[in-house]
Amino acid sequence: MTTTEFRENGMSDAPAEQAVRLQRAFGEHRRDLQLHCYHLVGNVPDADDLVQETFLRAWRARDRFEGRASVRTWLYRIATNVFLDSRKAAANRAVPSGDLLEWSTEIGPYPDALLADDPQTGVPARETVELALIAALMHLPGRQRVAFVLRDVHGWTPPEVAAALDTPVTTVNSLLQRARRTLRDHAPADPRDWRRPPLTRQDEEILRRYAAATDPRSLRALLADDVRITMPPEPPVVGIDAAVAFLSRPLDWRTFPSAANGRPALVCYLREPGSPRYEGLVVDVLRIEHGRIAESNAFVGARHVAAFGMPASLAP
Repeated sequence: MTTTEFRENGMSDAPAEQAVRLQRAFGEHRRDLQLHCYHLVGNVPDADDLVQETFLRAWRARDRFEGRASVRTWLYRIATNVFLDSRKAAANRAVPSGDLLEWSTEIGPYPDALLADDPQTGVPARETVELALIAALMHLPGRQRVAFVLRDVHGWTPPEVAAALDTPVTTVNSLLQRARRTLRDHAPADPRDWRRPPLTRQDEEILRRYAAATDPRSLRALLADDVRITMPPEPPVVGIDAAVAFLSRPLDWRTFPSAANGRPALVCYLREPGSPRYEGLVVDVLRIEHGRIAESNAFVGARHVAAFGMPASLAP
């Protein structure tokens, strides 16, 4: 948020040095705050909304910042409260069950181009955005999710988490125990298993061939026998025969190779019959195993395309 944006929100009376300080903090911490919020809400557009609200609240509370914690920690605490406030309207909503990647339209991809390693822990960011972990986090109630993300993803101490949640350390430990118990059913228990190695040249070559494949034979050569395609809210497509038939439909696509959540990805535009333009529609995030595509998670919606900095539509 720029100084001009602060003024447009009715906050033009701040001393110049405060405006400069918060603007600098915004520039320094926006990227890692966005990733923190992504862990909490599971998609980039909603994470961006949380970040925006975080900085508005920080501006309004600037006179109450006492400097006992770092600006980064202060902003994380505000972001945490913004998230928890956003959850109050859904406080009575049932915790989801099953595989969220197969039915949830709330989860979205995180572009690798936005990833920044955690400056506090030194943990490579790609290690904390594995889609299985993000989907598993969505099974947690709000306070459990916050406690787990701050402690097990960002490496905060229990007292730091307690301060962020304004709750005793004993309560934080209880939240963590319950969160970890739930996550054992939905994600690898060992944090080392969240990690994804950097993309290889083979991954990039398979992605290139997949983007160019236009016939069943070419597709079959790239897919695992038990390949799975998820595209919420539609039911998953399972098995190579069904996947080839699904992918071979005569549609007019334009695709752009990318990377998301530490995996190869395609940003896809579709031109409907009679339409003068291609419209951004879906981002496919692939899982490649043993040289074959084992899974494709398709995230449908223009907002997911926009998260990659791509235009809403393209000319032929």
